[in-house]
Amino acid sequence: MKKLITALAGASALALSVSAPALAETLTIATVNNGDMIRMQKLADDFTSKNPDIDLEWVVLEENVLRQRVTTDIATKGGQYDIMTIGTYEVPIWGKQGWLVALDDLPASYDVDDLLPAIRGGLTVDGSLYAAPFYGESSMVMYRKDLMEKAGLEMPEAPTWDFIAKAAKAMTDKDNEIYGVCLRGKAGWGENMAFLTAASNSFGARWFDMDWKPQFDTDAWKNTLTFYLDLMEEAGPPGASSNGFNENLALFQSGKCGMWIDATVAASFVTDPENSTVADKVGFALAPDNGLGKRGNWLWAWSLGIPAGTDSEASAKKFIDWATSKDYLALVAEKEGWASVPPGTRTSLYENPEYAKIPFAKMTLESINSADPQNPTVEPVPYVGVQFVAIPEFQGLGTAVGQQFSAALAGNITADQALQNAQRLTEREMQKAGYIK
Repeated sequence: MKKLITALAGASALALSVSAPALAETLTIATVNNGDMIRMQKLADDFTSKNPDIDLEWVVLEENVLRQRVTTDIATKGGQYDIMTIGTYEVPIWGKQGWLVALDDLPASYDVDDLLPAIRGGLTVDGSLYAAPFYGESSMVMYRKDLMEKAGLEMPEAPTWDFIAKAAKAMTDKDNEIYGVCLRGKAGWGENMAFLTAASNSFGARWFDMDWKPQFDTDAWKNTLTFYLDLMEEAGPPGASSNGFNENLALFQSGKCGMWIDATVAASFVTDPENSTVADKVGFALAPDNGLGKRGNWLWAWSLGIPAGTDSEASAKKFIDWATSKDYLALVAEKEGWASVPPGTRTSLYENPEYAKIPFAKMTLESINSADPQNPTVEPVPYVGVQFVAIPEFQGLGTAVGQQFSAALAGNITADQALQNAQRLTEREMQKAGYIK
């Protein structure tokens, strides 16, 4: 009888263990409020249906806020997030510091070798991949073909800054709220300084010389900032010092910009007929130059990384494998069309004949491949990075300098004052960090 009771008890326990659902593991994902990431959230049911034991919790933040939050969390080992959306600036620095989990054990089906070399290289430390690219980008000119034609001009495939200035002034019609050019003005190392640092390379400027001495007191930087301020005063929208990527995207989509020089990833949004009033009127060109051998385009990837110390490493890797895979690209194409596929990460995408029909595909790839983070400037520099300087101090420095340049755009200080302030604060921080005496 005792054996029977024991057997029944064991069978009952087995039945309970079979019927009781396992508690789902929750992944907390910090991401930026860009269109491609919002689309990823919408499509995430595909992941959870295949992984019913994993729940997803999203923390969606504006770009500057995201950077601040994830940097604070990972540096203090706060443990708020299991997956972070981070960029080409953070990954090499954080990977070297042991703050990220290496992604060397992704399944063979992920096909790491399919990642574009320029993008993969920026996310690799000592041969290990420390984040997987969700989308990669450079920057280029997006312009209204109808307004260009009305101005009696034709956009070259590789324009100069002088042409951009001429065209911007010719296309401006402030009475009808049409502005010849929309450029980033919102302060931030990844906002206005992404644009201005990349542009400065084509003017012959650089952040530091080979001895790490700041270079904001040079003619090259004065020419860069003066050109930008004059152009925005004559042909830019009002309140431009508050405009970042998303604000300029909204302006362009609503027909208020003749040209927008910004991330190549924006091409799918400005040509989306559901959201853009000018979708059928958009042309593309390479970022401008000044004939010095460098164009004003950057190189970036928004990528997914796993902070070291997470309790959900295995599940986080499953999600990253899903979100940055070839299958995810195919899923977006099926649901939203090929133009909406996250660009700039995989060779196979640009070999796909369907994607090749997209009007901005070739220009995006050409822009990405032409950016050279190892040699970003006309004169030699001791740092790596096109629109940023790959040192830990740059995040604070870039934002502080960006605040000066944004103040100049708002008319609160002059260009000379902004450059003097930038030189002084950068010298002080570099002395404090031990780069210079």
